[in-house]
Amino acid sequence: MVDLLPDALQRWQAVESAAQEHFRCAGFAEIRTPMLEATDLFCRGIGEATDVVGKEMYSFNDRGDRSCTLRPEGTASVVRAALQHGLLSQGQQRLWYCGPMFRYERPQAGRQRQFHQIGVEWLGAESARSDVEVIALAWDLLAQLGVGGLALELNSLGSTEDRQAYRQALVSWLEQRADALDDDSRQRLSSNPLRILDSKNKQTQDLLEQAPTLADALSTESRSRFEAVQSGLASLGIPFQLNPRLVRGLDYYGHTAFEITSDQLGAQATVCGGGRYNGLIAELGGAMTPAVGWALGMERLMLVLEAAAAADPEGAAARLALVPAAQAYVVNRGDKAELVAMALARSLRSKGLKVELDGSGAAFGKQFRRADRSGAGWALVLGDEEAERGEVRVKPLHEQGEEQSCSIQDLSGLIALISS
Repeated sequence: MVDLLPDALQRWQAVESAAQEHFRCAGFAEIRTPMLEATDLFCRGIGEATDVVGKEMYSFNDRGDRSCTLRPEGTASVVRAALQHGLLSQGQQRLWYCGPMFRYERPQAGRQRQFHQIGVEWLGAESARSDVEVIALAWDLLAQLGVGGLALELNSLGSTEDRQAYRQALVSWLEQRADALDDDSRQRLSSNPLRILDSKNKQTQDLLEQAPTLADALSTESRSRFEAVQSGLASLGIPFQLNPRLVRGLDYYGHTAFEITSDQLGAQATVCGGGRYNGLIAELGGAMTPAVGWALGMERLMLVLEAAAAADPEGAAARLALVPAAQAYVVNRGDKAELVAMALARSLRSKGLKVELDGSGAAFGKQFRRADRSGAGWALVLGDEEAERGEVRVKPLHEQGEEQSCSIQDLSGLIALISS
């Protein structure tokens, strides 16, 4: 788990602000859920056979001897909140969230045990068109942020019946070749065989090249739905690649599953993933309700954006990290001048100006050097003499021009001068 320091947070906050506006324009409203939930929520929602529940959750008993878990993902919590507060009785819910998640896994670049996600959940949406819309929402946000080398991988996990039929066929095929599987895949053979398709073991991946595919098990209805999703993406000009091995890591997915990757780090890195989860709401006690959503990992996205900014210093990703300089830097020294300087800075800030106030009490020469380094356009200079006269000296820092004096009472005139 890592600290987020001020320099890094400039880009984080810019991404969060851009996402908030992006979702507002699409009619998605923000929801915030607690970081701590009952453990049973994730066992039921994500699936006890998944790696997340079986190996990675931070779970403990509280003082009331209730099993609690720091949320490992956002979807189950959002669905729980929608059910608890009766949101689904009000029609479809377009929701988005952001915040920290927790998984006990091996830390690596772009992946920590406390990590952060921005996600979207569209509850009550059933059509293939809604799948296309949420994928486009993710694609357009990443493009707007300046992420380069985007690629969309797409698959259909079919209906529950499709997956049951495919599971039987896959297990039967793999059992005959169990000796060729890696240890993790052999364990998953009885608990969660579809996750074997997602194995990173090269020997297992080579073996799977000959395995039956989920596409072969799709019903006519599921196949037609998946074709509608592909047609919708094509009509929007969003390129995609079919990946029959893409299954995602959580049990609640069905029909459309997708991942968006970027080659900005040199190799393809997943920055966003999601899909359809029609059975989750019923699993958590609600009526059978269709839903679709996605989440992107902020830590991985930050690495991608840093690489994009380095590759194009004038591009959108580079602009995210720019910190606007102060418009004015208040240089001040003397007991009375310091009090007047604080009041002046406060008044200017209340009018929306970015003003930096030197509080060191150092010699004017040192304060002027700091003013130069700050990037501010103007120095507002106050000594006790200026404070007594009710004036401030206004000195241009980076451009040619004459120093001027301005009445502290003439705030509008001072603002007009330093805003010019």
